[in-house]
Amino acid sequence: MTKQEKIRYFDSLASERDRWREKNRFYHEEIERYLRYLIPLGSSIIEIGCATGDTLASLNPGRGVGIDISPGMIEIAKRKHPHLEFRVDDFEALSIDEKFDYVLIDGTIGHVDDIQLAFSQLHRVCKPQTRVIIVYYNYLWEPVLKFAEAVGLRMKHLLEHWLPLDDIANLLYLNNFEVIKKGYRCLLPVYIPFVSTFCNRFLANMPFFWKLSLNEIIVARPLSLRKPPQEVTCSVIIPCRNERGNIEQAVLRTPNMGKHTELIFVEGHSRDGTLEECERVKEKYKERDITVLVQDGKGKGDAVRKGFAHAKNDVLMILDADLTVAPEDLPKFFEAIVSGKGEFINGSRLVYQMEKEAMRFLNLLGNKFFSRAFTYLLEQRIRDTLCGTKVLWREDYERIIAGREYFGNFDPFGDFDLLFGAAKLNLKIVEIPIKYRERTYGRTQISRFRHGWLLLKMTLFAIKKIKFI
Repeated sequence: MTKQEKIRYFDSLASERDRWREKNRFYHEEIERYLRYLIPLGSSIIEIGCATGDTLASLNPGRGVGIDISPGMIEIAKRKHPHLEFRVDDFEALSIDEKFDYVLIDGTIGHVDDIQLAFSQLHRVCKPQTRVIIVYYNYLWEPVLKFAEAVGLRMKHLLEHWLPLDDIANLLYLNNFEVIKKGYRCLLPVYIPFVSTFCNRFLANMPFFWKLSLNEIIVARPLSLRKPPQEVTCSVIIPCRNERGNIEQAVLRTPNMGKHTELIFVEGHSRDGTLEECERVKEKYKERDITVLVQDGKGKGDAVRKGFAHAKNDVLMILDADLTVAPEDLPKFFEAIVSGKGEFINGSRLVYQMEKEAMRFLNLLGNKFFSRAFTYLLEQRIRDTLCGTKVLWREDYERIIAGREYFGNFDPFGDFDLLFGAAKLNLKIVEIPIKYRERTYGRTQISRFRHGWLLLKMTLFAIKKIKFI
């Protein structure tokens, strides 16, 4: 069909759209529920191929714009959802010139003539932090969907392309987009009490079964720099409790990075004079930008949050005061984030050979277990969940704070809080291998069994909040 023929066809269906949507209400609610997990409340969203605007309205955007090639669909959308903006526009030749937090493309790519050309237009509405979310149909369901149309269970669609996930990902790559996450949703698109919930929230997340689901979902980001690397500033947060012997070395060995680097020590009610040592070092090295804070609560997570709250710069880093991760390695993390290779940079102690006493055997086994669990859970490869060195943009941390209510304040360590928050925002997680060294002062403050049990409970909690939603 020509483009004009498609426009006339969709216009002819506009008045029937609500009836068909109500007939398949369970399916639409399942997809919208997952989209509300992916897209934080109050985000700015543009939906390309919005039809009559119901999906966009269900996401409660702070700024919502829907575009569609059909004037008939847009006219109905304007009447139904006057608080949102709708306009006629063409995916393959976008005229809108505005940037959004999220771009939603639900089923639309099956209707365009040239998907590669359409994807090239997305940069007009994307900023570096934008996430592009594509919902499409699993090609394995083609005969089922066509049968449903033939017997009147589903509105007729003009799908011209049936693309597997890898083909969609390749077309995005050709247009300078990187896929962060890809998967499947909705194993059973009709409502059967108890059975639908079991299939869609549990079975659809199990190996083999997930590839049988109706929908393919891709989350991608544009490959562009947030800020010129030479203009980026950096804050290094150093939680320290009973680490007096390491404080001065942390200052001497931490390089200056980017345009400016500040060091923030957050002291945790030590008994060995760590606070006094922090103040002494601050006075001795006045040429360095050093801040000394005393945490209000207890635990590393509390210390990190206080340090982040006082940080002034673009990039936030965590450096453990035990210096088992060498401060000299921090420029690797800085380069990875400012170059756009990742948005959440995590250290990995499990690549290089460790020094003999750096990690006890049971700790090593625990880390490997949590690595496998998190790779499945977050749908991005995570080799070392508990490495203390983590780096992210301050603006992304502020978004993690805004969405922290979803998980709650459950993590005394801070590692899972950041990882879960980054995964929910679909940040690109990248790991930097580091050489893990023995302590030269003090002793570990981690209890293998007590803290290991707590970490296991947090993992099970996250499976419920991230996977089985």
